[in-house]
Amino acid sequence: MIKATLFALLLSTHTYPSNDDLIINYQNKPIVEIQRAEYEIPLSSIPLLNIEQYNTLLRSLETQICVPPANAYIGEYGQVIEEKIGVKLHREKFAHLFSHFFYNHDLKEMDIPTLPIHPRVDSDLLLQINVKVIGQYVTYFNSRNNSRTNNITLAAKEIDNTVVFPGELFSFNQSVGMRTKSRGFQRAPVIVRGELSEDIGGGICQVSSTLFNAVDQAGLSIVERYSHSKRVHYVPPGRDATVSWYGPDFVFQNLYTHPILLRAKVYGGQMVVKVLSSDEIDLEPRKVPKTDELEEEQRKLIQWMNER
Repeated sequence: MIKATLFALLLSTHTYPSNDDLIINYQNKPIVEIQRAEYEIPLSSIPLLNIEQYNTLLRSLETQICVPPANAYIGEYGQVIEEKIGVKLHREKFAHLFSHFFYNHDLKEMDIPTLPIHPRVDSDLLLQINVKVIGQYVTYFNSRNNSRTNNITLAAKEIDNTVVFPGELFSFNQSVGMRTKSRGFQRAPVIVRGELSEDIGGGICQVSSTLFNAVDQAGLSIVERYSHSKRVHYVPPGRDATVSWYGPDFVFQNLYTHPILLRAKVYGGQMVVKVLSSDEIDLEPRKVPKTDELEEEQRKLIQWMNER
């Protein structure tokens, strides 16, 4: 439809004064004033629209008015924080109005036409799926290790309040994003090729491993998971999920007919992940070994490793 409108602009044969102006308003305030001559390609008596210049105007307007939507989420005290509807330029209506200005010489001022952008997650949906805990897992760490605690907390915040719809894939790397100093991640112990080292973001594998056990318990489909090259001591043997931005990822898929909600929180030295959904979900849970089933010697190793 937009292409057809622009094509009509090119074929129009109306004449006009080349110095006419157009004031473009948004929220009752002028944000730009343009001249018709700036968008004209002179060709005999036929006015032609400079499409490149027109598209530049569209991009500029979109930059100024575009407001992304914000999902509803569960607040610090368990309350539902309502969603926020975003705004974008209504390109089709804008093209129609611009044609009157450019060819018909009958428009001096216009308000930018907009379209609402609805968020994927609204408060009604959250109220439906923040009901039944279908998976939960807890791991422990030394909160006195400040850099590692910082990284665990940042990664947990990135996955907290994530909603995974039926059929969708969840990628830990895509959800958490690149671990960089500019985003607040710090150097902490990591395992590289079986050896203990230090790198930016060290410790977040405890978040991915806790998440893996929670979603596995919830019966979600594990698509991609890798174990560390050396034994870790915050989960039972074989229950870890190593991740790296340029390497392994942890990915699962929601094959249920209801969306699921991830909650991830750090409480002192505990990393807690809960998976919630509707009370109507046809749950197929799996049994996973818990961290409290670790032997006392393994607990001592956990403390020793976390204090390094």
